[in-house]
Amino acid sequence: MQSGQLSREVPITPGATALLVIDIQNYFCRPDGGGYTGLAPAEVERDCGYFFRQLSEVTLPAIRRLQEACRAQAIEVIFTVIESLTRDGRDRSLDYKISGFNVPRGSRDAQVLEEIAPAADEIVLPKTSSSVFISTNLDYLLRNLGVRHLMIVGCLTDQCVESAVRDACDLGYLVTLVTDGCASMSPERHDNSLRTIKGYCRQRDSGRLIAEIAAQHA
Repeated sequence: MQSGQLSREVPITPGATALLVIDIQNYFCRPDGGGYTGLAPAEVERDCGYFFRQLSEVTLPAIRRLQEACRAQAIEVIFTVIESLTRDGRDRSLDYKISGFNVPRGSRDAQVLEEIAPAADEIVLPKTSSSVFISTNLDYLLRNLGVRHLMIVGCLTDQCVESAVRDACDLGYLVTLVTDGCASMSPERHDNSLRTIKGYCRQRDSGRLIAEIAAQHA
């Protein structure tokens, strides 16, 4: 970056970076999750088959690699999950009530997928809105942790991930969206979202970002 010139294309800074993992949980990232209650297996495959294959083959392996790289360099790994603060979900946002999303407090559906489970002292924030910045104290936590750079992964790319990217930028964070660390219900939805929010964030695949992490900590 040239002197006096601002840019989103800024490498992460050691000690000022966090990895944010959005909504990779049992509720809708497993075919037997509560988000698919009442649907026959054939219906789940028809509507979500691409999503589950993308998660298994691309997204989860990318997130695991990033987690390993971040933990090796003491970079914070923070998780969000859709989870009500009550069993009956009365605290949910109006949008979640209209959408029918209720993940009861402490339920199996609220747990992060075992494949990328949080380490013992990592933060997991329950949220009841599309953007984690609206219904949690994430901004307060990040500032307490001295974080300026956010690497974002999760799902769905065109919903909760995109909402987090936009709000993080407005709050003054430098955002890197990990392109292969996100997924949506179709390749078109994923790709369209990446194009839509390109002006808000730096975009890198997991391989390039892991190499950057290693170089920054060399």
